[in-house]
Amino acid sequence: MRLQVAVSHAGVASRRKAASIIEEGRVLVNSAIIRQKGYPVNPDKDKIVVDGKIIRFKRKIYMLLNKPKGVITSKYDPEGRKTVFDILPPELRELHPVGRLDKDTAGLLLLTNDGELTYRLTHPKFEIRKRYRVSCKGKLSDKDKERLERGMFIEGKKTARAKIDMIHADTDKSGLFIEMHEGRKKEMRNMFLFLGHPIKQLERVSYEFLNLGGLKRGKFRYLGADEVRRLKEL
Repeated sequence: MRLQVAVSHAGVASRRKAASIIEEGRVLVNSAIIRQKGYPVNPDKDKIVVDGKIIRFKRKIYMLLNKPKGVITSKYDPEGRKTVFDILPPELRELHPVGRLDKDTAGLLLLTNDGELTYRLTHPKFEIRKRYRVSCKGKLSDKDKERLERGMFIEGKKTARAKIDMIHADTDKSGLFIEMHEGRKKEMRNMFLFLGHPIKQLERVSYEFLNLGGLKRGKFRYLGADEVRRLKEL
């Protein structure tokens, strides 16, 4: 692990601030001052000291939550609404969500205290696939489906390409699965609204190879070592 990442993961500072701390000569590795932010270290073996204090590394936690509808993806809400951390044990408050699901979207949400993995999974350049089940108002036409799949301009910004598998398209409502690599705030809802088919229900059902399985709404499980390894390989 790079020294800059190690200092950041220990909760001392952000990665950018950690780089400054290292360059200022405030970090020792095995009693030697190191000014290279990319200096390789092993947190399990090397003694790392910042401003005279030995830094400790927290155990990395990775978990999957089946988020209920009506719950905020946030640690705190100024309006006093229920958050995902209100339905988790107190000892898990140190975690942070990997991306977000809006209040009215249910389904698969990852949480961890691994900042480096969170960065990689949420950065658009890594094109992480997320799949949703959608129920929308009205009959979605073949033309609507094509526009969703190739992307469209809404308020001057083009939406991401999508892959769609139709379940049904009736006069009053349609059901489908949609897979996208990215998702700006309420982007999917805005896409369907733009086409005149407002979303009635939205659920994230998978995140790359991870899915909900039989996990009930409001429940969570820890990821296994193999699942964590596969996420990091993405």
